[in-house]
Amino acid sequence: MRTRRTILSALIAIILGAATLNAQTTPTPAPAAPAVDNVTPPIRTKPIHLKHVLVIGETKGFQHDSVSAAMAAIYNMGHSTGLWDTEMRTDTELLTKKKLGANAKNLDYFDCLIFASTTGELTMDDSQKADMISFVKDDGKGFVGIHAALDTNYKWPEYGEMIGGWFDQHPWGTFQAPIINEDPNFPATRHFPAAFTKYDEIYQPKAWSRDKVHVLLSLDPSKLDYTGQYAPRIHRPEHDFAVAWDKMYGKGRVFYSTLGHTEEAWDDPDIQKMYFEAIKWALGMTEGSTATHPRPAASEGK
Repeated sequence: MRTRRTILSALIAIILGAATLNAQTTPTPAPAAPAVDNVTPPIRTKPIHLKHVLVIGETKGFQHDSVSAAMAAIYNMGHSTGLWDTEMRTDTELLTKKKLGANAKNLDYFDCLIFASTTGELTMDDSQKADMISFVKDDGKGFVGIHAALDTNYKWPEYGEMIGGWFDQHPWGTFQAPIINEDPNFPATRHFPAAFTKYDEIYQPKAWSRDKVHVLLSLDPSKLDYTGQYAPRIHRPEHDFAVAWDKMYGKGRVFYSTLGHTEEAWDDPDIQKMYFEAIKWALGMTEGSTATHPRPAASEGK
């Protein structure tokens, strides 16, 4: 009897050990994956921008190192605020009202055109030039010229009329420019003090007249050197050197400033704010005077 009990106990132990071993070696089934139909995709919405801005950085003359910095700054301004989206190009293909294929937008899509230190004679045919002038003059769209936008399209009279003139030397090169704020009420210049200094390259314009633009910033003539190496480059006997101005061209708003020559200028919050507010003004989001005014009395005859 004792032998039978011993054999039975051994069999039970073998059976229990096998069951335990089987439980340890058999993997636990993974939970079933949810049905694809039950998965809700994440919501992705593209921000709605109020306006559309086209930035052109084509250079056919001097190539400024700051072109990329200027274009990036304008993109970031619109992206961070949601006020506009930005198309950046180094060609002039989109400067037309003709329909373009392959998802390309023409001038009809945009609300403001910005020339970021363009130079030389841009690659535009007569129809493109007519469309661009019409974009501002007839359609009432905005134009903002940055620095070397004044060193552009010398053979195109309407362009000079629109922007206010052309480049005619920078007598002092890049220097600590003494600047007077002639209109502290304008959106793009109200953050500047009455007088200040910026390290930048200040253009001297030709075919330019204070009677045709609203001067916002100008050099302080009492703090400039007109002698020695600078004398041959100074072509304005009245010593009136505008640094920024705005004007109307037909129905459209035009802003220009010579500030922004260096890459470092685009890290300057003052310069960034000036162009940010200038673009908003050109887009019609804010208001500011375009009326011409006499030269400040303190600057005359210097």
